[in-house]
Amino acid sequence: MVFATAAQPSAPLYAVAVSPTPVLNTPDFAGVFGGRDGKNIRLDGCGQIRAMEFVALPGTVFRVEKTLNSGGQVIYRVTTDDYPYPTTQGYFIDGRFVKTSADPIPQRPRNLPPRQKVIDNLLAARGSRYVWGGNVREGIPRLLSFYPPASGLPLSPTTADLWQLAGVDCSGLLYEATGGYTPRNTSALVTYGSPVPIKGLDTAKIIQLLQPLDLIVWNGHVMIIIDRERVIESRLDCHGNGGGVRVRSLREALGDIRKSRVPLDNISTAVDRGVKGFVIRRWFANPDSAGSVHR
Repeated sequence: MVFATAAQPSAPLYAVAVSPTPVLNTPDFAGVFGGRDGKNIRLDGCGQIRAMEFVALPGTVFRVEKTLNSGGQVIYRVTTDDYPYPTTQGYFIDGRFVKTSADPIPQRPRNLPPRQKVIDNLLAARGSRYVWGGNVREGIPRLLSFYPPASGLPLSPTTADLWQLAGVDCSGLLYEATGGYTPRNTSALVTYGSPVPIKGLDTAKIIQLLQPLDLIVWNGHVMIIIDRERVIESRLDCHGNGGGVRVRSLREALGDIRKSRVPLDNISTAVDRGVKGFVIRRWFANPDSAGSVHR
């Protein structure tokens, strides 16, 4: 796929998402959603679109770094405060999902719902598909119109869901439930909020310390505490049918984690010593309202 670089404006250009907007690490949207013949999604060995980074929520503000043209379609290379993670490939959006402005645009408001509302949102996602980079479980139907499958191509329910990014990954489950309030990646969640000291404790003692919405997290995965009996997660399962959003026994989940990881108070300890660990982070401090959040 050849991309032409449009003439770049001398002044900064901004864009704001007017609907859920897929953000990819490649400008080749057409190659990802349909390919040259409109018949295939670009998937990895686990059936995931690894070109996906996240879905920007309506109101998300971007700074346009470069404008590209692909077959008459405008693709923007962008940066955004909603996804402040380093990249060597760049982040890209389809221009049809946004409106542009030469003037700076106010950032999307971040309002944390009450605790019970967040829990209700999490539980409402049960049964949703695991989708790498997904954080809108209902998906983005506009992808099917912007990048339509080949004429007459029958889409299985699985393929249709993937084409529309219908589902959530582990941090995307929390991101959607909080309305985009929490960090989008586990690399940020491992230091988000305040640590719950668990180093050296057994499972029973750890459970007694936990509060609803505490995070069990390490680089690569996060589980969210519902109460001292249950945890919810969105899980990738390449080899069976155990993937997607599910509620599990908290004790069972901790038992499984401890087969390969040790409880730590700070994830940097694991990095420094080459230890596979997990931490618990408390970010929602007030049980009755949006309250204060420790960072």
